[in-house]
Amino acid sequence: MSAPYAGILDLLKIVPPGDETAVAAVRARDGQLTKPPGSLGEMERLVEFLARWQGKPTPTLNNPMVAIFAGNHGVTDQGVSAFPREVTAQMVQNFTDGGAAISQVCALHELNLRVFELALELPTGDITQGPAMDDKMCAATIAYGMEAIAGKPDLLAIGEMGIGNTTIAAALYAGLYGGTGADWVGRGTGVDDAGLARKADAVDRALALHADALGDPLKLLARLGGREICAMLGAIIAARAQKIPVIVDGFVATSAAAIAHAVHPAAIDHCLFGHVSAEHAHSRALEAMGKPALLSLGMRLGEGSGAALAMVLAKTALHVHTNTATFASAGVSGKAH
Repeated sequence: MSAPYAGILDLLKIVPPGDETAVAAVRARDGQLTKPPGSLGEMERLVEFLARWQGKPTPTLNNPMVAIFAGNHGVTDQGVSAFPREVTAQMVQNFTDGGAAISQVCALHELNLRVFELALELPTGDITQGPAMDDKMCAATIAYGMEAIAGKPDLLAIGEMGIGNTTIAAALYAGLYGGTGADWVGRGTGVDDAGLARKADAVDRALALHADALGDPLKLLARLGGREICAMLGAIIAARAQKIPVIVDGFVATSAAAIAHAVHPAAIDHCLFGHVSAEHAHSRALEAMGKPALLSLGMRLGEGSGAALAMVLAKTALHVHTNTATFASAGVSGKAH
């Protein structure tokens, strides 16, 4: 392993455990609430998830943050997207102006929306012709992503924007888990059959070109990845160290978690996968990591939308847990037997 990744590897492999004492406190309170034990199912487990990874017996959601990372990709020169590369910057402006779907979800539910632009004027290299990045750039972008938590969120949702990045994510999954481009590509922003074939071909050519990197997750990320995926990986790493639970969005965002998982599976224990995308291979990637998704809504928008909706459920779960009366306070009789 080359020097640029030394510190990153340490952070991925030496990860703090969750706080089971905090989880026990949540379960103790839950057992006193005016409802049958376990009757709220996954909503109860969401509160436990917050407690475990915040390290708090009384979890908080005072500063939930949705972070969108935006990057551009040289592989779009291969005709893999239905939209031109300029749309990335245009959508970033739309996020900021409040016109995007994610902007509306965050506004309605009081989620802090942050957008991180990653050198949009300088696309990564075309992965069918050469590496996306060199190792130094990859490591530096991971480090930049670590700064995303500077605002000290108590729950972080990660999402992305980047024309061409479903091709990039498909290449990463194929590099990690095997298979051909056709096994992993989907229609993304809505390519036709010819576009889908170009995506699969681009992935296959990239895998052949970078075959020497297939056994090394971080080197694979540099060769085949994107700046937004590097930055999302950095955010995941930093969140673990700072006791911030993470909700991962769909097909592209999950590829950042997949890199971390390939280095050290426990490195993403603090991550919850917000939804399973309509991109057919997303469920395959989650299965490869042994990770379930919270929601299945047939979404494939990206921009953190599925993760934000999972965050809304987490807010609801915590509100119910905190404010529901106990049997004692409400004067309700407990179980007879």
